[in-house]
Amino acid sequence: MIRTLIPHPFLSLTLVLVWFALVNTFTLGNLILGSFLGIVIPMITAAYWPNRPRIQRPFKIAEYMLIVLWDIVIANIQVAMIILFKRDADIKSHWIPIEIELTSAEAITVLAGTITMTPGTVSAMLAADCNSILVHCLHTDDPDAVRDEIKSRYESRLKEIFP
Repeated sequence: MIRTLIPHPFLSLTLVLVWFALVNTFTLGNLILGSFLGIVIPMITAAYWPNRPRIQRPFKIAEYMLIVLWDIVIANIQVAMIILFKRDADIKSHWIPIEIELTSAEAITVLAGTITMTPGTVSAMLAADCNSILVHCLHTDDPDAVRDEIKSRYESRLKEIFP
């Protein structure tokens, strides 16, 4: 009964929190409407989620998010320095193919989104066999170091979160 009423509890909770972030006011009416949306939207979309992603170590998600947020702040500073102080001729942008070991579609999506959210890098294409992702890097002297950093900082942690 609970599974049909709330098929995706984390999605429901996220929708309620996003609702409060959007309205920016905590009232009983907003709580009721946010809860209603948090229950109804997952119920309506449940058919489109036939295989729910399994999360092996949910507490690792917080660690992953903190690392990504830190990397975004640092990358913003690095990109600003590149834009402000490097001449166009000195910028060495590269296309970097990265072989990935992730098998879950959700994990691959999180990795691609993480790469794109980090300023200075963009995930451009996923190979048809889902074994590699093509990343564009704004500036690097060592493309292999960028590949290794993505694999060690992001992919290794995502392998712990998603089985």
